[in-house]
Amino acid sequence: IFAKHAHTREGALQVELAQYQYRLPRLTRRWTHLSRQTVGGVGLRGPGETQLEVDRREIRQRIARLTHELERVRVHRSLYRTQRKRDGVPVVAIVGYTNAGKSTLLNALTSADVLAEDKLFATLDPTTRRVILPGGSEILLTDTVGFIQKLPTSLVAAFRATLEEIGDADLLLHVVDVTHPNAVQQAQTVDRVLGELGVRDRPTVVA
Repeated sequence: IFAKHAHTREGALQVELAQYQYRLPRLTRRWTHLSRQTVGGVGLRGPGETQLEVDRREIRQRIARLTHELERVRVHRSLYRTQRKRDGVPVVAIVGYTNAGKSTLLNALTSADVLAEDKLFATLDPTTRRVILPGGSEILLTDTVGFIQKLPTSLVAAFRATLEEIGDADLLLHVVDVTHPNAVQQAQTVDRVLGELGVRDRPTVVA
């Protein structure tokens, strides 16, 4: 699902990195039945063990390259956020369970044309729009990736750009779909993930 919905270069890098990070620790199990084989006597590695080492080395190298590329993107985004703080415009991050209606709300408030569909993780890349409030003041409203129950935090962390926007926000706008039969559990899941990300103490408005 993540791979299908990552439309930007940064999103594609994050998905690929998450995939490799998922595969690496599981390679050992995959090759266990071959790693004990030997060829020509004691002390020589079998074909299974050799292939395992090659696979692991290639994946580690790819992870290193992807991490380096994403770090460059992160530095660029950090400079952008620094400039944004200098401008003094408050940032509001829309958070919530996946498919709760975050992108729909962003479109309604900003007349944006962000993809909003009835499916899991339609939004992976953060989208920010300026909003003029009724009193005339200005804010930046950011749509973020949705959370889901039992989703490994390490996988969520792969989408660091989105998470950095949440961490940098002055206010969190927690969208809850009250028509969903598990609305309470979904809201609790979001609250728990925000706690794992260290932003539970951020001022929050529940919509």
